[in-house]
Amino acid sequence: MGGTFGMRCGLPAVLLCLAALLCANLLLYLYLDALYQDTNPLSAHTQCPLRHFKVGTMTTCTPWLQCPEIRAEVRRVKLIGQGAVKKVYLSEWRGQKVALSVLSSEQYTDDFLHGLSMLRALQSTHVVTLVGECEEDGTFVTEYHPLGSALTLDATLTQDQYRWRNSWQTRLQLAIDYVAFLAYLHSSPVGIRVMCDSNDLHKTLSQFLLTSDMHLLANDLDALPEVERGQGGVKCGHHELTGDFVAPEQLWPYGEDVQFSDEAMPGYDEKTDIWKVPDVTRFLLGNVLGSDVIHFHLFQIYTECKRKEPRMRPAALEVLRVYRSVYDSMIESQSQRVRDML
Repeated sequence: MGGTFGMRCGLPAVLLCLAALLCANLLLYLYLDALYQDTNPLSAHTQCPLRHFKVGTMTTCTPWLQCPEIRAEVRRVKLIGQGAVKKVYLSEWRGQKVALSVLSSEQYTDDFLHGLSMLRALQSTHVVTLVGECEEDGTFVTEYHPLGSALTLDATLTQDQYRWRNSWQTRLQLAIDYVAFLAYLHSSPVGIRVMCDSNDLHKTLSQFLLTSDMHLLANDLDALPEVERGQGGVKCGHHELTGDFVAPEQLWPYGEDVQFSDEAMPGYDEKTDIWKVPDVTRFLLGNVLGSDVIHFHLFQIYTECKRKEPRMRPAALEVLRVYRSVYDSMIESQSQRVRDML
């Protein structure tokens, strides 16, 4: 009798505990939903007037630094990156960490100035913040992001402080950031631009910075030629390109028996960037739980991106719409499963 009474009294308590657990899970999912729904995060670019910046712990916007300020106030700390065109130094300016880019060799002056002009013209939520410039010294300053390029993604997400972010939500958001930049680049304020420093996966990923809140920002803009319709397209460099990563139209079309000639090589357009989207996406998604489902939902757009005929590939904006739609449907499906548990 006493045992039966105890069971009757204990059962509601168990049900209350289960209900509380389910409510806690629901609140967690709703929090994650709100956290990940922001696919176009607020940035300092939208908070400051044109030709102004705000980075780090700054609370007010400041005009871009000019030569005298860069020379007197930007202090180099250590070398953190080096390429053919420029060297990059972790530096300090009035207590803020910044990145100072310095021209490596005068033979690359044109590339350096092109990159600076693109950085200046393309300031937006998709591009690293410009802090200052000094053309006559061959230097410019940008916001510092300690995680470095997108190449560090997998290593970063194994760290204790970021392991909780190693989810399909984070990784699909990074893919959305990548495609959103292409959509912006292909209809930019300075014309249709092509990512020419993207001849392999490693090089492509190195063009983007990984932010501490897990977004991608375009950073290296040294090779963004403009596509002018009816002018024969662009060419990414003067040497023959090879491999499966580059688009078919970027390969020498006249066979091995004909020696490569830059003059004879046909030009191409922004659809070369679209060909590479599936490969970059596969890297960004990794092998987390849910990535296989995302690949399944993206299979059709992958197929369209890989069409050999460039004009048959979708525009970057169309790809972006599909990616965002998949993200939203995955979030809704996840929320529905939680509601069904209640």
